[in-house]
Amino acid sequence: MTATICRTRLSRHVLCTVRLRRCYSSAASVSLLGKEYPRDSTTNITSAIIDKVGRNLYMNPSHPLGILHALISSHFRDFNSMTGFSPVVTPARNFDDLGFPADHPGRAATDSYYINRDLMLRTHTSAHEVEVFARGERKWLLSADVYRRDEIDASHYPVFHQMEGARVFSADANGKAELEEDNARLSHHLERSNIVIEDVPHITASNPRQEMHDPVLAELVAHNLKLSLNSLMLTLFGGRGGVGESDPLRVRWIEAYFPFTTPSYEVEVFFRGKWLEILGCGVVQQQTLDRADVPDSISWAFGLGLERIAMILFSIPDIRLFWSQDPRFSSQFSAGQITTFKPYSKYPACYKDVSFWLSDVGLHDNDFCDLVRDTAGDLVQDVVLIDSFTHPKTNRSSKCYRINYCSMDRSLSNEEANAVHAQVISNLKDKFGVEIR
Repeated sequence: MTATICRTRLSRHVLCTVRLRRCYSSAASVSLLGKEYPRDSTTNITSAIIDKVGRNLYMNPSHPLGILHALISSHFRDFNSMTGFSPVVTPARNFDDLGFPADHPGRAATDSYYINRDLMLRTHTSAHEVEVFARGERKWLLSADVYRRDEIDASHYPVFHQMEGARVFSADANGKAELEEDNARLSHHLERSNIVIEDVPHITASNPRQEMHDPVLAELVAHNLKLSLNSLMLTLFGGRGGVGESDPLRVRWIEAYFPFTTPSYEVEVFFRGKWLEILGCGVVQQQTLDRADVPDSISWAFGLGLERIAMILFSIPDIRLFWSQDPRFSSQFSAGQITTFKPYSKYPACYKDVSFWLSDVGLHDNDFCDLVRDTAGDLVQDVVLIDSFTHPKTNRSSKCYRINYCSMDRSLSNEEANAVHAQVISNLKDKFGVEIR
């Protein structure tokens, strides 16, 4: 009897939350961090996302993200570690200031959250690069929550946390001397450490230096970047996950492309039997320093996702768990300690399909995932498109998605899942005009 009552109350709570969200979404303005922003035809931020703004999980010293944030900050102990930047930025700051081309897919409303045509939620910490460089910071770390429209599965979430670092050098003899000294120090440290590095040339025809950079200085800066991050990989992964004296930490570098750095690289580590992508980095585009009015200088920068690394180090299987307020999760972690997460329950999955004909409006996969998140919250573990076709005679397009309803903290009754799924279908018809099959 008690279980039945609890389930009924929970079902009512879920449906009540859905109604409140739908009502909230129809408001004339968007309320964020105590401010009101007018909506327009560009607005696509949802109440599920608004609810997460300002949570700042990485600021909790006993949260896995906070533990990792503190570990990285302590590694770069002479860098200024900054937080507290507003997530509301202009598209120019998020894209243009960093050299993103006009047709970059990240600008699309299907990929980013827009408050209105003039403001958006940052998609990366690099949105503050120009601002920080302009302050005169030469060695800095910046941590913040970032927002991207994305699929729903165990490793993707529309709100996550990034940490970015940069170091600026003078583009003269003094900068060259500083680089040579620091490179020698870091090289000596790594030579004595239990690490094997699979490197690529610092600069190649396919990963070139910037034309305005002195060739010698560009090589020194790229080398300093690599040495600095190899040292960070030792701090994060050395001696963990079975890495010991007989099995050194393996790190490899791969040429990459990012709009805001040239040359650019990705860093991977071999951990628990497989290669894992850890971060991206490179030599900062000179136009970024120019916009910040930092003349006669050259800089490297890196950016990493705290969730990605924390899931690896703490063995956390589902990214939704970072948002859990269940004490069975939070009590497992303590400040300054990396411990292996112990699953406290495995609740059964409840799969529900929804198949429909698209209207003339169309429907992007990220639109569907956002609607599901806004309706069901973290009750959904993953969403998979299992069928898509166009009728040969009518030319109408159809999609079928499979939604996996699975709570992290309790068992869902089939009745609850049906109620939430029915609300998903209702919202789908209301917002996108689909015809359920």
